[in-house]
Amino acid sequence: MRKIGIIGLGHVGAAVAYTLVTKGIADELVLIDKSDQIVQAEKLDLEDTQAGLVTHTQITTQDYTQLRDAAIVIMAAGDISIFSDGKNNRQAELKITSRIAEEAAPKIMASGFNGILLDITNPCDVVTTYLQRLTGLPQQQVFGTGTVLDTMRMRRAVAGELHVSLQDIQGYNLGEHGESQFTAWSTITVATRPIKEVLAQHNTDITALEKTIRSRAWQIISGKGFTSYGIAAAAVTVVQAIFSDAHITLPVSSWNAEHQLYIGQPTLIGRAGVLSTVDVTLSAEEQQAFNNSAAYIQQNLDSLAASQLQ
Repeated sequence: MRKIGIIGLGHVGAAVAYTLVTKGIADELVLIDKSDQIVQAEKLDLEDTQAGLVTHTQITTQDYTQLRDAAIVIMAAGDISIFSDGKNNRQAELKITSRIAEEAAPKIMASGFNGILLDITNPCDVVTTYLQRLTGLPQQQVFGTGTVLDTMRMRRAVAGELHVSLQDIQGYNLGEHGESQFTAWSTITVATRPIKEVLAQHNTDITALEKTIRSRAWQIISGKGFTSYGIAAAAVTVVQAIFSDAHITLPVSSWNAEHQLYIGQPTLIGRAGVLSTVDVTLSAEEQQAFNNSAAYIQQNLDSLAASQLQ
């Protein structure tokens, strides 16, 4: 039984649920949200959607006990209204989402759940680290979407710049899913050719291109107030990798033993969750960017610990 729980039915959680249903990926969904009205409306809408499909997904709502035999629980709760002033107020975001994690984690574990916990909730790396601590689940069973979406955006930007297929772009964005994430140019190839060699031939300004990649999320948020489809696609990609035991390398937010926290890094994903992290050779500059990103995540974790003492 491909059973998935989704906690948080805002723009992102709803987009994930819709994708899972319309693609026939989930046999059963458990939808949970702080609003009974919203979760019931989403259930009805998804049931209507299935009238035009050849697949069927059973949908239950507002029942944490139903998570006991779920293969995957997706944490997608948050409060997008904190960005209504156009600022990236990550401290305010963490204050809200850490409380959500504190409320949800005991209920998840009380159900008897022992599957894979996939975090979308931001700040992704900090909340993923916190959720693993709160649940006590093995580190390989807890991970976040990390820089999967950032990597998708990178591939889109590079393919657009070079007028080539997205499928020809390989490589990663790494680090924190946030302001300190970076494009690991040394890992990127275009149809097996090193990216810098290809960009040089096109006289591309790499700094400008990276700025385009980094600013894409805020372009979307400034236009419609939130992002949803891209991150939903990233989450569903991870779900499919788990269900199909794909043994595929994705830059999810997984446990990093050196820094003792979760961070976006190449990770082998299969049915058991994280199978292993994948070593990649970074340039000295990129390794420093990765370390800086880890330090920023740690700074947020420290601020979270400090706030709990007040």
